Amino acid sequence: MDKLDSRLPALHGTGVALVTPFSAADFSVDYPALRRLLDFVIDGGVEYIVVNGTTAESPTTTAAEKAELLRVAKEHVAGRVPLVFGIGGNDTAAVERLIHSTDLEGVAAILSASPYYNKPSQRGIIAHYQRLADAAPVPVILYNVPGRTASNLSADTTLRLAEHPNIVGIKEASGDLEQCLQIAALKPADFLLISGDDLLTTPMISFGAVGVISVLANAFPRPFSDMTRLALAGDYAAASEKLFELLPLNPLMYEESNPVGVKAALELLGVCSGAVRLPLLAASESLQQRIRKLL
Repeated sequence: MDKLDSRLPALHGTGVALVTPFSAADFSVDYPALRRLLDFVIDGGVEYIVVNGTTAESPTTTAAEKAELLRVAKEHVAGRVPLVFGIGGNDTAAVERLIHSTDLEGVAAILSASPYYNKPSQRGIIAHYQRLADAAPVPVILYNVPGRTASNLSADTTLRLAEHPNIVGIKEASGDLEQCLQIAALKPADFLLISGDDLLTTPMISFGAVGVISVLANAFPRPFSDMTRLALAGDYAAASEKLFELLPLNPLMYEESNPVGVKAALELLGVCSGAVRLPLLAASESLQQRIRKLL
């Protein structure tokens, strides 16, 4: 089966790993702010949106909140861009049940982070993803982020999983360009290599990536999506100029953990509150001042 069949819109360009706006008063999900943010990133030119990824603080939202976030996003986006939904965890059977219980109608794909904390073997990672892909009614995108999961999907593991007809790509956030090159060199033609590191988007596109799932694009959708499109068009010099403009902001997004920095930027831009849920804390005054200066 062709992975890029009619079920899967072309997830090329800039996908945004959407934050979840919270009320600064009681930390409840701020749905009016969510709608503002959705309009902000779509009007800013992003090609698709990832709801309930790790940037969305998914470890601290309830099952009911996750379902409502997806419902509101589907209703408000109304087909303007594709939606990807994050479903992952370190209990394979529980993730499988969650896939079955989630209303995935209108969802282009699932983004699923590699199991965290357990530190499974590569064989265990393969078995985990194969079981999820067998269960999923929509295509699955792998997510390799060793800095958070404490385990890495090797290039060999990714290539083995790429053979599964319902596994259509990988968000690669290992930061290991050699590993990404190995995937690009040997992957099936229809398997999507997606940058999971904002700053590596342009170099990864130069050797075969189709785009990025970005944190920065929450607050800076226009310059970031312009940069990605320039790289996809082969104008790496112009794309690099856009990247250099964003370069000073990037470390501030992660200094006090993601999504603290980008939420502080969104608050300064008037899009949503900078509130995050414990164990995270909102950006310090020092960090806010440095972000404000760059803005």
